[in-house]
Amino acid sequence: MANGDNGGGGLGGGESVPPHHSMPHYHGDAVRALFLIGAILIIVAESTGADLPLSTASAVLAAIILVIAAGITNPATQWIHWVNSLLAVLGTLIFGMTAVGRYRAGVSIFEPSFFYIEGIALISLLALYFTTRTIRGIFLRRVPN
Repeated sequence: MANGDNGGGGLGGGESVPPHHSMPHYHGDAVRALFLIGAILIIVAESTGADLPLSTASAVLAAIILVIAAGITNPATQWIHWVNSLLAVLGTLIFGMTAVGRYRAGVSIFEPSFFYIEGIALISLLALYFTTRTIRGIFLRRVPN
């Protein structure tokens, strides 16, 4: 490290980002990966004609928002974890309710549309778990021992 460098890798004057090993309960990397996988799955599903519960424009916009959120996610920016949790809740509700409704209506689990919708719902649910753990970790760091 250069003389006076705090190891944060920024342009100076900003917050230093602690290494992962000193940040218990940080799961932003997992959320980032899940959001990228979800965005890719949405685009692939839409481009292959899957019957998603979104219009084409909404599907593309959702994928863009997920990618932007993934790109912004980092340990020093705490507000993004709240945004990530909101996106994960929305994904779980929209795709989870659609998957359950179609399953109850007798749609085959081997139908490509059902596979995509169920996959996106489960990815959203996992992202919700990991972003909740990250928010929990933020609160735990604020509480004195």
